[in-house]
Amino acid sequence: MRIAIVGAGGIGGGYGAALAAAGADVTFIARGAHLAAIRSKGLKVEGGRGETHIMPAQATDDPATVGPVDVVLFCVKLWDVESAGAQVKPMVGKDTAVITLQNGIDAHERLIPILGRQAVMPGVANISATIAAPGVIRQTGIVMRMVFGELDGTTSARGQALAAQCAKAGIDGVFSAAILTELWMKFILLASNAGMMALARLPIGHLRDDPDIAPYFIAAYEEVVAVGRASGIALPVDAVERTLNFNRNAPAHLMASMGADLLRGNRIELPWLSGKVIDLGRRHGVPTPTHAFMYAMLKPFVMGTPSQG
Repeated sequence: MRIAIVGAGGIGGGYGAALAAAGADVTFIARGAHLAAIRSKGLKVEGGRGETHIMPAQATDDPATVGPVDVVLFCVKLWDVESAGAQVKPMVGKDTAVITLQNGIDAHERLIPILGRQAVMPGVANISATIAAPGVIRQTGIVMRMVFGELDGTTSARGQALAAQCAKAGIDGVFSAAILTELWMKFILLASNAGMMALARLPIGHLRDDPDIAPYFIAAYEEVVAVGRASGIALPVDAVERTLNFNRNAPAHLMASMGADLLRGNRIELPWLSGKVIDLGRRHGVPTPTHAFMYAMLKPFVMGTPSQG
């Protein structure tokens, strides 16, 4: 199977290295110092699952040189969806599946006008990893799960083939018939946890058991569930409890990527997380006061740490 990883950061690098180690023909689309390091020293992934070192690794900053592939794991940040989508067009053939593995819930909707509905397959990434140094990915914990599915809920040969390739790579690959529900179940957790951890500048272990903080997690989750149901998404009756259970079992040092980006002074994905909750809440008449507060307090940091001048 030919696979292109667009955005070879923590998520893309983690999945891509596992797939390459299992024999898939993987090309990493990267840039800058990270690309240079991958080309010269290969790609290394370290962490709870042990060490994987892909050497040599196929890497480029020009998708046009790769040619059509079977699968594109589309792992860019939310603000790069449209520009990166236009760049991957040369890699998309008649049966190519472009798996959107962004945070948020609308990356697939934004890609369809660019690549066509047939090419786009929504996905959910369950992996916590970051670039530790150029050419080096560090994973937190051992979870490496990927859920993906056709928008119409049908079974397809390409979805089954990717699930089989994931199994070879030690990835818990799930080809789902209800991918929008899966996408929203992650969004309940991520949109809320990202805001909470970014506001506190602390990982989950410092927050989840604090009696003054815990109720705000629940309130934030309940707002996303209400907005999802108002949007026509079939969410389980115990959606909030499932989300709380994830929090209870997460590694104490787990930090939402938006929190990590904020601490580095980088741009953050707030408009597509709490911002999206607020937007849909207004559209459907659902109050979202917890997310509105988080959005307002984090808004000055959307483009990175503001200058003090």
